Formats: sequence, C-alpha cells, structure tokens
Amino acid sequence: MPDDLLERLRSFHDDAFPTQRSLFRHLVDDGQHPTTLFIGCSDSRLVPYLLTGAGPGELFLVRNVGAFVPPHDQSAGFHGTAAAIEFAVLHLDVRRIVVCGHSHCGAIRALYGGASPEATHLAQWLELGREAALPVAEPGPEVLRRSEQRAVVLQLERLMAYPMVRERVEAGRITLHGWHYVIEDGEVHVFDIARGGFVPASVADNAGTAPYRLDDPDVMLDASGVPSAS
Repeated sequence: MPDDLLERLRSFHDDAFPTQRSLFRHLVDDGQHPTTLFIGCSDSRLVPYLLTGAGPGELFLVRNVGAFVPPHDQSAGFHGTAAAIEFAVLHLDVRRIVVCGHSHCGAIRALYGGASPEATHLAQWLELGREAALPVAEPGPEVLRRSEQRAVVLQLERLMAYPMVRERVEAGRITLHGWHYVIEDGEVHVFDIARGGFVPASVADNAGTAPYRLDDPDVMLDASGVPSAS
C-alpha cells in the first residue's frame, strides 16, 4: 500500500525545496524574523499561508482548538500558547498579532454541548471560550457565527492582559487584529472597532483593529463587540 505521507515528503525535497533553496539558506544564516504572530484554530480548513499569501519565515504560527489565548496569570495552568506569545513578542519582536477564528468551528459548537466525555483535556480547554457563548440551549447558524466572532474578540482582550503585549501596543510597536474566516465564501471578516463589528476584508478600510481605543482609555469593547465603559 503506498505511503502517501512519505511520497509527499519526497516531493517536497525533490521538487519544491530546490525552487526556494536560497530562501531557506538565508533563513538559516540570518535566522527567522517573522513580522506576524498568527494565532489560529487547528481546523484543517484554515490555512494561514493561503489566507495571507505569506511565505517561509513571515508568520510565527500558533495553532490550537478554537484559537484561544490562555490568561497571562496562569490561572488556566502553563500552556504552550502563552509561551509562544511571549517568545514571539520578546524574542522575535513581531509587529502584528492576528487571532483568527472561522465558520463552522467545532470548538465553538462544543461550547453548547457535544464534546466527548472522554475528552477531559478538551473540556477544560473549552472553558477559555465560555464567555463567548450566548444563553441559548440549541444554537442556530447565526448564534454560532456570533459566538465565533465573540470568541475572537475575547482573545484580543486577553492578549492585552499580557504586560509585554500591552506595553508594545500602547507604544505603537504592535498592532492586534481579529479575523473571522468564512470558509464557504473564502472571505476573512476583520474586526473594526470604528464600525463596531466584523467587516468583510473586500470592503474593509484596514486589516482589523483591536477592541480598545488608545485615544480614549475609558472606552472598551466587550466580547460581543459592543462598546462598554470600563
């Protein structure tokens, strides 16, 4: 029986790698200097390099179920995502952080029930998105879409609790971006605080803005994307 994975590895080495040999040599000699930390859901339908058109060395990728950001205070325990955020900000000096959720997200759907009782780690992990869930028993497509988008904004808010992130955002050295990828449309909707919600990239004015206003520290957005007094 053919080993499909082995054939793909050989194809990369024999066909793809030679076309970018000099680029990889440069990335070895000079090290990696990605400009963007991309925190995305592990869903196989979400492909960051396709969405952004980026090449090797441009994105520092963090993937997990739901694209969740653990609290900085370690109340959720130690986690590789938190370590990756610190590494990207403190050592790689990234200029942008993207949190990317998507339509038909199994993690968000599981907030309303359906996770296997054997998945004890998953059950605990999903609590990081609990605040994004709406008070309904059986969610329809619109509720799920809103929950997916609320979850993205919630992670942006959590990022601002990381001291090294907040310091650099307030200094203008890092920008935060919330994205919601609609798989069936091939369209990323970006969170825009000026418009108070998510906007299709095809008609957006920017690649997304974070849930706060630097010029008005008393105005924040909660996980629903609605301005509220802090």
